[in-house]
Amino acid sequence: MPTIGVKRDLLFEALGRVYTVEEFEELCFDYGLELDEVTSEKIMLEKEQGSVKSEGASEVIIYKVDVPANRYDLLCLEGLARALLVFLKKLEAPRYTAVPPESGLMQKLTIQPATAQVRPHAVAAILRNVQFTQERYNSFIDLQDKLHHNICRKRSLVAIGTHDLDTLQGPFIYDAQPPEEIKFVPLNQTKAYSAKEQMELYSGDSHLKSYLPIIRDKPVYPVIYDSNDVVLSMPPIINGDHSKIKLTTKNVFIECTATDQNKAKIVLDTVVTMFSQYCAQPYVVEQVEVVYPDGKSIVYPELRYWHQEIPVELINKRIGIKESNQKVAELLTKMCLPSELVGKKKDLVKVEIPPTRHDVIHACDVIEDVAVAHGFNNITERIPPVSTIGNQFAINKLTDLLRVDIAAAGFTEVLTFALCSREDVSEKVRHKIEDIPAVHIANPKTAEFQIARTSLLPGVLKTISCNRKMPLPMRLFEISDIVVKSREKDVGAQNHRHLCAVHYNKSPGFEIIHGLIDRVMQLLQVPFSKEDGYHLKASENPTFFPGRCAELILRGESIGHFGVIHPEVLSKFELPNLCAAVELTIQPFL
Repeated sequence: MPTIGVKRDLLFEALGRVYTVEEFEELCFDYGLELDEVTSEKIMLEKEQGSVKSEGASEVIIYKVDVPANRYDLLCLEGLARALLVFLKKLEAPRYTAVPPESGLMQKLTIQPATAQVRPHAVAAILRNVQFTQERYNSFIDLQDKLHHNICRKRSLVAIGTHDLDTLQGPFIYDAQPPEEIKFVPLNQTKAYSAKEQMELYSGDSHLKSYLPIIRDKPVYPVIYDSNDVVLSMPPIINGDHSKIKLTTKNVFIECTATDQNKAKIVLDTVVTMFSQYCAQPYVVEQVEVVYPDGKSIVYPELRYWHQEIPVELINKRIGIKESNQKVAELLTKMCLPSELVGKKKDLVKVEIPPTRHDVIHACDVIEDVAVAHGFNNITERIPPVSTIGNQFAINKLTDLLRVDIAAAGFTEVLTFALCSREDVSEKVRHKIEDIPAVHIANPKTAEFQIARTSLLPGVLKTISCNRKMPLPMRLFEISDIVVKSREKDVGAQNHRHLCAVHYNKSPGFEIIHGLIDRVMQLLQVPFSKEDGYHLKASENPTFFPGRCAELILRGESIGHFGVIHPEVLSKFELPNLCAAVELTIQPFL
């Protein structure tokens, strides 16, 4: 959960009263939040860097509040105070409006085709006649940082740029150009640098260096110009110094460039709804026209309101309460979801979802807010009116029984990662990745976790490789799930429970693995028979040494392989000794 730090006195001023720590903690709990810590800049510096470094630091009390990860409207003081005031019935949920400019000349942002190579989407809006103070300005910057680390995924999905509109001249152009052709004065610098020079300049910057890899290796870098070729920003790295926001700024131009258009719209809605309260016309935002490469034109921000109708009976049933229809509507209104009763019997609650509540996507989200407003501690405990008996899944019961007996046979259990690299299940075990029905991770963070494993063997071999200095022999086993693609399942993938055992020594120990298989079959009461039991069949598998591999057949169906591991596989896992292994599925034994 994200944690926001707000100054206690500013928060209490916004709420209109002073709370004790216990009272505010209770208020947070009632709203589904948690007061994580009461601290100050001085206390935080003292903890991190010692008392010497903390001398002279501010002693203003800061409340650190944990908020749900999808409640982007609570990531700043303005949003938190507004939500709590509505919850306390001291304020009605404001109505946010996007309007064209009074002059009739709408600002325009044109997206060039070249941006498709890096960040193809952009949205924009304008806040007119904003009144900034130092605290409001700090909160404005802090919200952008919180969004960048949350929904923006450290600017990889969305990057926010805010500019003093009075220093610029529209219309604006969002383009992508070779880095050597981009040159401007970056924020808080005094001379112009090319994009390449900025990559070097900020490679040692503690704040910006983590964002450089997003575009560093791209052939072109995104850049936004005004009609006078003044650079506004080079997203997602840095804004230009020319249009930086100051306390005297009155008109703010906000642009969000993105690889995900939906996320960009959410971020834009969040920024403008939180800070439009400081405009001369509160909660009114000026629209900007965005022209796409195909000629399509869309006006932003959308600030869309939409509705859901949910039976009150369903809400009461899901939570386990018995509130009246009118009370349910009142509870939702307290959660910034204005509601009214509709239907012939007034048994449906019509909920209006505002542009600040992008976390609401389904009826269950609305029901959750009713539960929060009602109070989880106010839900009466009762015995469910059903008579069911909990039982262990058969596959888990079989797994637990096998674990005990395989361990009794002298093998040590290991637990390896469910994710692995593509090479682990293909090249390292002499298979082609194209022939493996693996589930691939769309955006893997590391090369070690690219796919869901399709075999337990690579993980066990890696475990042996990491423990090569342990005394021989090593006998390891694992009983866990593997994942494969499946068109039969609605999610497109299916789990299978596998058993894998490996014997590692100066001699492969084929007979030991064979003996383990016979012991497992004996425990499962499966006879050695071609008709109604199991039998072995000579087989060839690239992972195993030719002529030293057998296929396990159970009642006419293959359930796995065992044999001596191929020397090339051992070499790729950096194993100097020999080993034999077995891997089979245990689901047919249920």
